[in-house]
Amino acid sequence: MGTEIHNFNTLYTKFYRKSFLFTKSYVHDECIAEDIVSDVLIKLWEILKEKEIEHIEALLLTTLKNKSLDHLKHEAVKTEALRTLTDMRQRELDIRISTLEACNPEDIFSTEVQQIVTATLALLPEQTRRVFEMSRFENKTNKEIAEELQLTVKGVEYHITKALKPLRENLKDYLPLFYFYFFFQ
Repeated sequence: MGTEIHNFNTLYTKFYRKSFLFTKSYVHDECIAEDIVSDVLIKLWEILKEKEIEHIEALLLTTLKNKSLDHLKHEAVKTEALRTLTDMRQRELDIRISTLEACNPEDIFSTEVQQIVTATLALLPEQTRRVFEMSRFENKTNKEIAEELQLTVKGVEYHITKALKPLRENLKDYLPLFYFYFFFQ
């Protein structure tokens, strides 16, 4: 063992403060610095129990440097991942804002959209078209439609789903407006 280091308390007392200040100056976090220094001093003590080290300070400084570098590199990876997530979130918000700003209520009820809806509904089987119209244009509940047309509620849901599929396809260029048109009318 080192000439003046006979137990862990001596090692700790001699090197803790300098090690802590050195480490904290790089990691900028007292708790992290304390953890790194404690781990390094324990590791150094384990080495000193096995063999004598001529330059304890050099080994200590090298180990503190490497542990601090590991921590900072890990923080850099976390920061980059967070930045990427923040950028993605910002792009998604920008798209939602621009889509909403571009939303023109007159377009929702434009002749072109109404013509597409009318033409699409005309191609549906009579029962499907009727169920859909009762649901979306007459604002009837699925239960009310089922009772009036002598269907099950599941049957009503089936017809509505069947009607929505071609409408989605034909109105894909107006998709944000599609939801408004059929769910807020």
